[in-house]
Amino acid sequence: MKTAIVWFKTDLRLEDNETLVKAIAQSDQIIPLYCFDESHFEMTTYGFQKTGSFRAQFLLESLEDLDKNLRNAGSGLLIRRGKPEVEILKVVQQYKAQKVFAKREVAYEEKQTEQLVQTELFKLRCEFETFSTSTLYHAEDLPFSIKDIPDVFTNFRKKTEKDARIRSVFAKPSVIQSPEFPLLSLPILADLNLISQTIDTRAAIQFKGGETEGLQRLNYYFFQSKSIANYKETRNEFIGADYSSKFSAWLALGCISPRFIYHELKKFEAEFGANDSTYWLVFELLWRDFFRFMFKKHQSKMFQPSGITKEKEISKSVSNKLLQSWINGTTNKNFINANMIELKRTGFMSNRGRQNVASYFCNDLKLDWRYGAAYFEQQLIDYDECSNWGNWAYIAGVGNDPRENRYFDIDKQAGLYDKNSSYRNLWLT
Repeated sequence: MKTAIVWFKTDLRLEDNETLVKAIAQSDQIIPLYCFDESHFEMTTYGFQKTGSFRAQFLLESLEDLDKNLRNAGSGLLIRRGKPEVEILKVVQQYKAQKVFAKREVAYEEKQTEQLVQTELFKLRCEFETFSTSTLYHAEDLPFSIKDIPDVFTNFRKKTEKDARIRSVFAKPSVIQSPEFPLLSLPILADLNLISQTIDTRAAIQFKGGETEGLQRLNYYFFQSKSIANYKETRNEFIGADYSSKFSAWLALGCISPRFIYHELKKFEAEFGANDSTYWLVFELLWRDFFRFMFKKHQSKMFQPSGITKEKEISKSVSNKLLQSWINGTTNKNFINANMIELKRTGFMSNRGRQNVASYFCNDLKLDWRYGAAYFEQQLIDYDECSNWGNWAYIAGVGNDPRENRYFDIDKQAGLYDKNSSYRNLWLT
């Protein structure tokens, strides 16, 4: 009997999951597995938690939902905690698995972990196969090799839109053959050295993890409220659930795929018409792809002080006093403070807010941009390694921005996007 392990990571879904579909096609029985990697719950060198409590809670909810959906198909989810290169091997031996299927990684640390797992599996003569499941465009379909991808987004976008196609989605498996698994046993936040935090009631949206919730959000935003039709006009707002799609948290953990979103969007356009707003959502998904491909191309450079630039001198200093004033929302700019308090209390912040607080951090406080990126890593529910570090490097002037010295005038931005101070009043009172 051919037994395969499907190692779930940030692809916590059944719909459009090539890894799972290919494993089922090549095997007699499937062992779905999630490993809580102990390194994801440590302190980083910047003094922040790698995973904060908001994102950890969203992860736990997503795993609970994944287990429920797997059980509805006749399977279930095994949970392990520790080093993946140790724990996965134990499961391979326990179930006599001949192959492990997993999502392909691109970021530096995740690639190292993937390599460690592959090396250990090789010793057991267990095969290891990975699939690219996180992007809108498949890397193999791009009109350039990874090393030749343009470092400027506009050049990447124009050629990709013109010469590449978006693949169709993989149907959700209705039946998964698996041995009987014990009931799901998830750690609680305290087990992960985290303290539970309640999301502030003023939050733009009360996120809940899982594919089921992600699909409900998509259905609501596209077909029930039709908010997508005004996305381009409302995306720079700050208050409420519907000024933007809010898909980012489900995308970050792979509870929903960008391709699935795209094909549902095409259904919306066929029924209600396409416009600048429907295109703009695809435009944002392309940005997400771009940063992922940049990590594939530049690897660990994306975490260096000088980013992907060669000669730029970047200050490596950090003032703890200034850093804490930024984190706690006690700077001399109330627009920055409102955004930072929202992030601290909810694990979320609008895209316009993120650009402003990052610009203020880099250009006004003149702090090492990596500390800002690391705080976001801890705090954001929708943290995505490539988008987070890529965007921070961009704002710091050491990433993919073709313009020199991009600077956000905070007072001007507040006047443009929070004219009547309703956002500042919401979070500063």
